[in-house]
Amino acid sequence: MAQSPDEAETLTEGFLVEIPSPLTGRDTERISAQLARLSQAARNSPSSPDASRSQRVSVVLHFAHPDRDRRAEDIRGGDRSGEPVSRESSTPLEDSLKLARAISGSNLKHIRPIAWVETPVRGSEVLLVLACESILVSPDGSIGNATYGEVAGDETTALIFQSIAKRRGLLPPEIVAGLVNPDEAVARVRLSDGAPELVLGEQLEKYRSEGTIVEEEILSPAGEPLVLSADQLREFRAAAAIVDSSGEVADRLGLAKLRNTSSDTVEDADGALLRVTGTIRGDRVHRWLSNLAATTESGGTNTWLVEIDSPGGDLASSISLAATLADPSASIRNVAGYVSREARGDAALIALACRPLAMHPDAKLGGSGADAMTPEEVADQRELIQFLADRTGRSEVLIRGLLDPTLTVYRYVNRRTGRIRYAVPSELAAETEDAQAGGRSDWNREQLIELDEGLSAQQAIELGLVDETTDSLKAVAASVGLATVPAQLADRGLVRWVERIGRHDGLAFGLLLFGFMMLSTEASAPGLGIPGFLAALCFAFFFWTKFLAGTAEWAELLAFGLGLTFLAIEIFVVPGVGIFGFGGLALTVLGVVLMSQTFVIPQNSYQANQLAHGVWLAMGAMGGLVIGFLAVRAFLPQAAAATGLAMDAPAADLDRLERVADFDHLAGQTGVAATRLRPSGKAKFGEQTVGVISDGAAIDPGQSIRVIQVHGNRIVVEAVDE
Repeated sequence: MAQSPDEAETLTEGFLVEIPSPLTGRDTERISAQLARLSQAARNSPSSPDASRSQRVSVVLHFAHPDRDRRAEDIRGGDRSGEPVSRESSTPLEDSLKLARAISGSNLKHIRPIAWVETPVRGSEVLLVLACESILVSPDGSIGNATYGEVAGDETTALIFQSIAKRRGLLPPEIVAGLVNPDEAVARVRLSDGAPELVLGEQLEKYRSEGTIVEEEILSPAGEPLVLSADQLREFRAAAAIVDSSGEVADRLGLAKLRNTSSDTVEDADGALLRVTGTIRGDRVHRWLSNLAATTESGGTNTWLVEIDSPGGDLASSISLAATLADPSASIRNVAGYVSREARGDAALIALACRPLAMHPDAKLGGSGADAMTPEEVADQRELIQFLADRTGRSEVLIRGLLDPTLTVYRYVNRRTGRIRYAVPSELAAETEDAQAGGRSDWNREQLIELDEGLSAQQAIELGLVDETTDSLKAVAASVGLATVPAQLADRGLVRWVERIGRHDGLAFGLLLFGFMMLSTEASAPGLGIPGFLAALCFAFFFWTKFLAGTAEWAELLAFGLGLTFLAIEIFVVPGVGIFGFGGLALTVLGVVLMSQTFVIPQNSYQANQLAHGVWLAMGAMGGLVIGFLAVRAFLPQAAAATGLAMDAPAADLDRLERVADFDHLAGQTGVAATRLRPSGKAKFGEQTVGVISDGAAIDPGQSIRVIQVHGNRIVVEAVDE
C-alpha cells in the first residue's frame, strides 16, 4: 500500500494534546507553548529523508466532553441528588481565537494539527476544530452551537468563524454561518435542474416561493442551533474518519505511537503531596479526597504529587480516588505519581491514574493484593478502566490484566504501521470480525504478556505503563517543575509520623515482643506496676499503627484484649484450670494475626503470604512471655533499680496478729501439688490445702514438692525428685 507524500513525511511518533473544557487564558498560553516546542523539535529533527526539508509531526488535539467529566464525578461518588455540574459554558471568544490563529498560522508550519472530536464540542471551542487541518470524530462526537454563551447573530463573531474556517476549508460557508447564527435556518435542497445546494433562510424562502425545490432537507430550523453529528461530518467530508479509540487514531494517521503531552513541565508549578500508604479503606480514601479538594478550593496549587506504597484493599475506594486523579479540577495541570515500594491489586489503578508515573527500580506494580478481586468485579469496572486509559494514554487491556490474572494478554504489531497494541485474542477476533475485510491480517500476534504476578519497574516501562525509574521522590517532583518535594497533605503531623514508622515490620514485632516481655514480668512479680504499664503502652501503640495502616479495627482489638484478659484470669484468679490459658493464648494470637491483614480466609498468593507473616509475627512475639519470665528470675532479685519494687521478706519479728494466716509451720515440709503450678497453684500438706508459687519451674499435679521459703502469705515451693 503506497503512502502519500504527506504520509511519508509524517513522523512515526505523534503527540496527543488534551483540550480542557472550559478553556482558560492560562490553558491557551500553555497549549500554544506546547505546540511551539513540538514545531521547533520537528524543524530540528535530523531524521528527515531530505536534509533540506524538515518533517511535519502529527499533533492530535483531543476534545473531551463535559459528559465525560460528569461520568468521572459519578465514579467518584459525587452527589447525584441535585443537578449535574455543567462544564458546557464556553470559553471567552478571545482565548479561543488566539489559540485558533496559532494552530492555523504559519509559525507552526512544522506540525500537522488534527482535531479528535471524541464527544460533543460546543461554544467557541468549535473554532479550534475548524482551525485544524483535518478532523477525526468518534461515533458520539459532534460540533455545533458555536455561539453557546455568546451573543447570537453578532457580525464580528460570524466574521471570525468564517475567517478561521476559510483557512482550512473543512466546511462550506453556509454550514459555518449556521453554526454561528442559530436564528438562521440551514437546509440542503435539490433544485429542478438537479444540482444539490446548501442554502440559508432567505435563500431557502426564495427557492420555495419560486417553486424550484425538488427535494428539501432541513439541517437546522430557524431558532435552533446547528449541530453536526459524526455521520454528517463524514457526509460533508469534514471528518476524515470515524474512530473509537486513540489506537484507531494512530492507525489512521500511520503512527506507531501517540504520546500524551499532558505531563509536560509546568513552569509555575505549585504542588501538594499525597501519600497513599498502607491498606486502601473507604474512610482513608475519603480523608485523602477531602485533602485534595482543599488544595483546589484554596487556589494556587496546580500540581499534585502522589506517592504510592500500598497493597490495595478495596476496589471501589481505589476507583473513587483514581477517577479524581485522572480527571482533576481545571486548576490542576499535572498529577505525577511515584511507586516507592509497591502498588498491588487495586492500588495499581491509583498509580496508573497519574501521568507521569515513575517507579523505584525495586518496586512492584500490580499482581495479587489485599483485595481478592474476581474477574466479574473487574469486568464491571471496564468503563472506568477505559476512562483511565483514555485520559493517560495507557493500554486498557494491560490495566485490566494487572487486576484480573485470568486474562490472557498478547502483544500485537500492526504490519502496516508498526504500531504496538496489547489485546486479548478473543476480543481482538470479535473486533476484527466487525472491521473491514483484511483487518484481521493487519495484526501479527507476538509474545504472551505475563501479568498475574505483577510487573517490575523495567517491565512496566517496556509495556508503556510507566514513564521512568528513579530512586527518589524529589526527582519526580523536579520532572513536573517543582523545585522541591511539596508539603504533605494530612490531618496532623503526629498521624503522619505514626503512619510512616508503622509501615516497618520490625517495629511491629519489637512492640509486641517487648510488650509480652513486660507482661510476663508483671505476671511473674505481681505488684511491680511499671512493667504492666509499659506492656499496655506497647500494645496500644501497636494497635494504633495497624489502625492507621487500615488493617486493624475494633473486632481485632476485642479479640486481642479478650485474649490478654483470659491469660490474666488463668494466672491470677483460677490458676490450673487451663481453659482460660489456652483460650486466651489462641485469642491473643488471632488478634495479632487479624491486625496484620484485611481478610479472614486468604484467597490469593499475596493474602496467603500475609497470613503466614502474621502467624510468625504473633508466635515470635509470644516468645516474649518466656524471655520476660527468665529475665525476672535471673536479674530482678539482683537488680539495684528493682530493690524498691521487689517484695522483701517480712521482718522476723512481724506481729503474727497482723497476718491474715500463719504458714511458718510449713517451712521445709514436703507435700503434693494439687494443681499444675505455672507458677502459682494449689498444694496439699497433710490435710491442709494452700496456695503456693513454684520457684519458676512448671510442676504437674501429684508431683512431690518442698517448701523453700515462707514470706507471710507467700509460700514458695520447689519440685522434689521421688
